[in-house]
Amino acid sequence: AYGLIGNTLNERVLERKVYPWNGHYTRTDDKKYYGDFVANTRRGRGDYMGIAGNLNDAAYNTAPVKSYWPNDYGLYNMGGNVAEWVMDVYRQGSHDDVTELNPFRGNYFETKRLLEDGTVEERDSIGKLPMVPVSDFKNDRRRNYRQADNKNYLDGDWASLLESDAWTGTTPAESTDKMYRKNEQIYSLVGDKARVYKGGSWKDIQYWAAPGNRRYLDEDESTDYIGFRCAMARLGPPASK
Repeated sequence: AYGLIGNTLNERVLERKVYPWNGHYTRTDDKKYYGDFVANTRRGRGDYMGIAGNLNDAAYNTAPVKSYWPNDYGLYNMGGNVAEWVMDVYRQGSHDDVTELNPFRGNYFETKRLLEDGTVEERDSIGKLPMVPVSDFKNDRRRNYRQADNKNYLDGDWASLLESDAWTGTTPAESTDKMYRKNEQIYSLVGDKARVYKGGSWKDIQYWAAPGNRRYLDEDESTDYIGFRCAMARLGPPASK
């Protein structure tokens, strides 16, 4: 609903959006700038910026932040230019497993490390408090979670495995890896270290600029087209007066 701020009239949604901007394409329909590109994407195979004398998005790799129009919230580069890492651990069926309000997969619950006298351990050399996973003993009476690491919730954890003794597993080797029979050449790149990235980049076709399209990559790897978008959740009440 928030993404449709520019398409509402008296609490009615008149048109849907594919991209962070209006329309079903990457050109503006503003009469003054009609036909100009609104995002930095790859138009086709080898076409990163057009040809000399007739450029399209005018950027063969990343472009300055304010090179194109902002969305209805005034945010720049919410689609295209640089794809963004997100915190979610990737699973193809995540939308069926998580809540519809601010969904997230990949919770890992920690608590401050305590000394023997019960006081909090001192900060490390960079000013961070040492953290440890919450213990299963303290989680015993919780209703929302029972273990610290919930990255493979309903997809690799003991609740989703057929082996009767799998519930005792505490590492990915004992849980997630058992989803695949590797001795029979059944492999997958999807595991607890596969993170979602989305939003499209200068190297991607327009399809990937749609916020609903996701891809994944191992969290320890990097590319020349994935980075971060500087945006944050709203602080305070959900609506201003």
